[in-house]
Amino acid sequence: MTQKSKIITGLVIAALAFGGYCFRIPIWTMIVHFYDLMTNRQAIQAYIVSWGMAAPIVFTAIQILQVVIAPIPGEATGFIGGFLFGTFKGFLYSSIGLSVGSLINFGIGRLLGNQFIRKMIPEGQIKKLDKLVHRQGAIVLFICFLFPGFPKDYLCLFLGISDIPFKLFFVMATFGRMPGTLALSVQGASLYDQEYVLMAVITVLCIVSAYLSYRYKENLYNWMDKLNGK
Repeated sequence: MTQKSKIITGLVIAALAFGGYCFRIPIWTMIVHFYDLMTNRQAIQAYIVSWGMAAPIVFTAIQILQVVIAPIPGEATGFIGGFLFGTFKGFLYSSIGLSVGSLINFGIGRLLGNQFIRKMIPEGQIKKLDKLVHRQGAIVLFICFLFPGFPKDYLCLFLGISDIPFKLFFVMATFGRMPGTLALSVQGASLYDQEYVLMAVITVLCIVSAYLSYRYKENLYNWMDKLNGK
């Protein structure tokens, strides 16, 4: 970076910092309101419906944000997608949003670089991701996107600072998220159609799957280690 570029960058940062300080109260109020909205399932649903014909675009945007901004509950939004739009459309909109969000996280990793990204991710997750990315192949990383409970959003950021090709990442992130996304969409659609038995069965399967993934996560990590003969 040239001296002139450094000066311009410094001035922009200073201006943003000054503006942020001057408008800190309305900015913080807006952030708190947005957080409260995005962490409340009923509020999200009402907000999406209020957009009418543009609801699919708004829902897709929310799915993108729930990947990029960790506090937004992805399970809630995926379920709401099926409830509002039906299984197929809910699955489609969710898949598009999650894929775009994953690509954004990957791009952030590529843009900001190793040192900055490592500060954004909790230390405990960093150790697991280091082990997976540096010791395992693409198949194992794809499995990480499949099983419930794995920090997929952090994984997308971390893979951005790895040497994994963009095309390979796109395939893993897109198709790896689809089974869980489809399950949530079916749950939401089943509730709308009052097919409570189907919804209950899928919910139980998801809960059991999530529990087993958490209960035997260390065994799962060890098994993934062995897949490549490590």
